[in-house]
Formats: sequence, structure tokens, C-alpha cells
Amino acid sequence: MAVMTSSPVIVRNLERFELEFFARLMSYTGYIWMGLLILFFSLAVCMDIYRLLVYLLNLILHKDLSAVSISAKLSFFIPVIFALSAGCYGYFEARDIQIEHLKIKASGVPEEGRGLKIVQISDVHAGLIVREERLKDIIKKVKAESPDILVSTGDLVDGQINRMEGFAEIIREIKPRYGKFAITGNHEYYAGLDQALEFTRRAGFTILRGEAVEVAGIYIAGVDDPAGDQFGKLSGLSEKDLLSGLDRDKFKILLKHRPLVINDGAGLFDLQLSGHTHKGQIFPFNLVTMFYYPKHAGHLDLQNGSHLYVSRGTGTWGPPIRFFSPPEVTVIELVHED
Repeated sequence: MAVMTSSPVIVRNLERFELEFFARLMSYTGYIWMGLLILFFSLAVCMDIYRLLVYLLNLILHKDLSAVSISAKLSFFIPVIFALSAGCYGYFEARDIQIEHLKIKASGVPEEGRGLKIVQISDVHAGLIVREERLKDIIKKVKAESPDILVSTGDLVDGQINRMEGFAEIIREIKPRYGKFAITGNHEYYAGLDQALEFTRRAGFTILRGEAVEVAGIYIAGVDDPAGDQFGKLSGLSEKDLLSGLDRDKFKILLKHRPLVINDGAGLFDLQLSGHTHKGQIFPFNLVTMFYYPKHAGHLDLQNGSHLYVSRGTGTWGPPIRFFSPPEVTVIELVHED
């Protein structure tokens, strides 16, 4: 337990001293153990609740319920078998990238932009665990969709970017007609902002930090993740100032890592693209993410005709496991509506 809980700190320090082999070994050991414990604990709690209910019913009804009771030994081994089985399944689910489609109709989309295709990746977490093979699989999926625009909504990198030669070049292979745009997530700051930004630029992205660009007759705006405030490295305009300065008649996409919608922002943008939550990544951890982020995955209609889409993420953080939360590449089609 001590090793598991301290593994993120140990990994970061091993990375800092460029001990990549030991950092990767610690990542796989600590994070896989973490994933298995989450799965084990979840079912073990359910088993204990069931055993408690049977015990209470036995006291109240004064009947022999041994036929439906579960022994202490079974209540341990069933969660163990479940955790190992679900962990193995989750390891492969983490590599099964799904294509999610979203069509948005709006008058702000120019007629010449009819059918404009935007592909979103989020939370790739390239680093010690998400390596070349996973990146190539992601890029293959993106290429197959022939995007007009590619956006990355934060956490493109995981920790410190040591010995990742060639990683940025894999992503750079994608060259959409109208360009590639990215924002910071919290992990860009954990990795070291300067080198994370340099990696993102080498991957071919234009980084939007409290600024907006106009492409194909629409606006794409991006803001820094709030983690930048902790490091004293927030940049650019605030979300409200940024959006209120744009032409209200044109379609506006806001790239924002965390799926939080500021009340004042509703109506200032047409579509917010976010990530961060991973939809919990490992069920039932999604119950925790739902507590912090009421909309933690998928599409939500907001007031004033705005939309929010939250990606489940394209890579993995921590355990290289996903359970009932497969990774995704999102394809958004913008259609002009009269």
C-alpha cells in the first residue's frame, strides 16, 4: 500500500533523475497494483454489504439463511478472481479506441464550412506507459477520419518528457487542411510547462493560451487549465474576456480541459470541448468523477443553444487499464443550418 500510494511521487523523481527504466518499472508495478486494488475493493465492499444484510435478516427473521449466505473465504476469493479477470480485460479495453460521432447544426457555421470535420483527442498522456505503439494506433484512427481540423484538449503528455524522441514526430504526421490546435491540461504543468509546450509545438499544434484564432469561418478559442494558477503560469485572457470579444454571429468552439461551464460563459460559445475525467477510467471510479463533474462524458445541450462535449480520453493515466470506459477519438461534424 505504501509503495502504491507513493508511486506517482517516486515515478516523478525517477524521471527527474532520468532513470527511465526504473521509472517505467515503478509505473507498471505501482499503477497496475492500484488498478487491481480498485477493482478488488469495489466488489469486496459489495460482498460485505450482502453478507451484512443476510446476517441482519437472520437476526430479524430467526431463520436459517445459510443457503444464500457467502462464506468469509469466498467473499475474499471472488473479488480476487474478479479483479484479475477485469484487470486483464481492462488492459485490452484501454487499447480498443472507439470512434464517437457528434453532429452540430448551427446558423453560425458558414455555408462553405458545411460538413466541416473536427477530430478531438484528449488525455493521451504520452510518456512512460503510453509509448510509440499506442501513439501510432491513435494516429492511425485519426488519419482514417481525414479531419479538416485536429484539436487536443489537454494532457497530451503525462510526466516529464525524457527519452521520447520520435513521439512528437508520430503526431506531426497528421496535417489537417485547417491546422491543429491544442491547450494545456493539468499534466502539462506537472511535466514541466516549457518542455511540454515544446513537445506540443513539435507535434505540429498551435497552442491556444487564452487566445482565439479564426479558421474556415469559425473561431477556435482555448484557455489554460486552472493548474497553471498553482504554478503561477496562467497565460492570456480569461475565458469570459476572450469569448466576449469575438463576433457573436460566428460559430465559436471553446477548448477547455476540465468540463466546467462558467455561467457567464453559457451563450458566449457554441461548443465546448473538454476531457480530463476519463469517465472514471475504471468502473466504479466514475461515481467519483460524477461527483466533481456532473457531466463527465458525452454530449450535453446547454442553455442558449450551447453544447458541451466531454471526451472519455484517448490514452490512460496511471493504470494501463480501462474498465467500462473505452478510449475514444471524437469526430465532430459542423453543419450549416438555415
